[in-house]
Amino acid sequence: MNGVLPDHQIHAMIDGGAITADRPIIPEQIQPASLDLRLGQRAYRLRASFLAGRGRRITERLADFQMHQMDLSEGAVLERGCVYLVPLMERITLPKGVQAVANAKSSTGRLDLLTRLVTDDGTEFDRLPEGYDGPLYAEICPRSFSVLVRPGMRLNQLRLRQGQAVLDDADLAALHAQEPLTGDTPPLIDQGLGFSVDLRAATGDLVGYRARPHSGVIDLDRIGAYDARDFWDELRTTEGRLILDPGAFYILVSRESVAIPAGFAAEMAPYLAMVGEFRVHYAGFFDPGFGIGAQGRGARGVLEVRCHEAPFVLEHGQVVGRLIYERMAAGPDRLYGQDIASNYQGQGLKLAKQFR
Repeated sequence: MNGVLPDHQIHAMIDGGAITADRPIIPEQIQPASLDLRLGQRAYRLRASFLAGRGRRITERLADFQMHQMDLSEGAVLERGCVYLVPLMERITLPKGVQAVANAKSSTGRLDLLTRLVTDDGTEFDRLPEGYDGPLYAEICPRSFSVLVRPGMRLNQLRLRQGQAVLDDADLAALHAQEPLTGDTPPLIDQGLGFSVDLRAATGDLVGYRARPHSGVIDLDRIGAYDARDFWDELRTTEGRLILDPGAFYILVSRESVAIPAGFAAEMAPYLAMVGEFRVHYAGFFDPGFGIGAQGRGARGVLEVRCHEAPFVLEHGQVVGRLIYERMAAGPDRLYGQDIASNYQGQGLKLAKQFR
């Protein structure tokens, strides 16, 4: 059956040798609809981002762009504004009919840590065609904060899909009628499920955060260790609007609460660039079961927003992104937020898990 491969099919690929690794793959890597990828032992500081190109290997191209090599085994700092390439522990052989797409994990995006998958023979970031057989690499560019990383850290994840199973707008409307996809707000269905920004706080006037330009190093393993005030400025307004500064990075929240039913997965895509001088910077995976739990139905999506060349006024309720829903090839054994503990289930406006 076409669709996103669930956890038990990922297990089967590992058991069958299609997915291998330098170290044994651990259960915590396998999510309901994706596989977490782990950093390897070394990193290369690059002078520029690059793709291997058709018929070329990453190792062949490194000589053109490598500045120096770093050992990560005792921990190493990736500096803000620099570009790094890290070989990952995992290697994959995609069977016929199966493609893969990668994305940053939630906390990675919320730290403005640009992380993209690159491969041999690659002409696109974050995309693996069917039949790909080779190593995997993470390109990492810390945009707002310098970070301390170690081997085994999981910054991005891989989603595997067989065939095409994206829901069109008619399918999405029918699914919503059967299993509501939004909370109190009517769904905005237009090439996916629309996301708009919430700039009118239900209580108080805190509507978001802006990354401070000169902050300390963040050790990604330290959970709840950092005072948010040392890294973020609070954004407060009662006017329902914000002026975004060029080059600045913002954490905002969606007005809609959304749910992902058990037989489906979703990916957040940026809205069309024509709507303004900004974009939702990182797309992201939403697993089956997101927004469905004891706290009620629907959880709001955190928006990672970067403004471009000109200051831009962002208004309450302005559409900034959309969720693209896909069918699962089969139901997962475990659901997000119910069978798997999560830092973000039932979330509202929330920074990455490293902050308190």
